[in-house]
Amino acid sequence: MTDQSAIDLAVKRLALALDGLDAAVERRREADRNEEGLASQLHAQGVDRTRLAAALDGETARSRRLEATNREIAQRLDTAIASIQSVLDGNE
Repeated sequence: MTDQSAIDLAVKRLALALDGLDAAVERRREADRNEEGLASQLHAQGVDRTRLAAALDGETARSRRLEATNREIAQRLDTAIASIQSVLDGNE
């Protein structure tokens, strides 16, 4: 092998190594962009979770108030029915 062919071979190997390095750098940049995108999505999901948790808490409190109101109305209806029944029983 002549000096020139050894140099040519070394230059080709260097070029291949540099191409490989460029490809690795690009893959790393892409991975970093994906990681940033995932971090952004995770943050957005955290914000959504917080908002949904607050909405759920509000709806749970509303549901409890409605249940209490429903029980109160049922008691009033029972009292009214009992009163009407006693009036009807007294008229017979």
